[in-house]
Amino acid sequence: MESSSTHQIVESLTRAIVEHRLHPGAKLAEQKLADHFGVSRTLVRQALNQLSQHRLIRLEPARGAFVATPSVEEAQQVFEVRRMLETEMTRSFVRQVTPAQVQALQAHVAAERRAVDNHDVPGRTELLGDFHVRMAELLGNQVLAEMLRDLISRCALITLMYQSSHAAEHSNDEHVAIVAALAARDEARAVQLMQTHLNNVMANLTFDRKLPTSDIAMALS
Repeated sequence: MESSSTHQIVESLTRAIVEHRLHPGAKLAEQKLADHFGVSRTLVRQALNQLSQHRLIRLEPARGAFVATPSVEEAQQVFEVRRMLETEMTRSFVRQVTPAQVQALQAHVAAERRAVDNHDVPGRTELLGDFHVRMAELLGNQVLAEMLRDLISRCALITLMYQSSHAAEHSNDEHVAIVAALAARDEARAVQLMQTHLNNVMANLTFDRKLPTSDIAMALS
């Protein structure tokens, strides 16, 4: 029951942030959330901790919880670093690719497609980001995987909030093409596709949005 309630709070707040009903910097008062969901502040706190781990909110000592405020400039810098790292990662992957690695990536992009088709916004965002971490893991380079995981989480909120369903579907198509190039051991094409893909993800983020609300009850209704 408790985990179910916590999950419901996490899902509701995630959806409100994703659908632009709560704006970056909005304060999330524990008591207001507890009253809205009809649960204890303890369960609300558990949900806020989970959202903090996902970097959707930030917890400030003695001040409370706030919707995270992603920086467009930070996202641009993150994508630049990712282009540097993932260009070389793609080269390394092609040079030692195995059928088992290709199958693992094919299974991953199939899961992405299901999330896109089911309009699972948080799920598709996580899977689309994890594709890049999965490549590093399959290479056996845990340091690279950890670096990419951190870089991707730093721009996850901005992607979550500003990537359209069409752009997410396009990202999945690009991942499919990258996997095909890896399977064909076509290094030049795989590298070009990866660089173009990262450029497209950044270019397809749209920042013209309606002004959201700071009213928790209205945002969650």
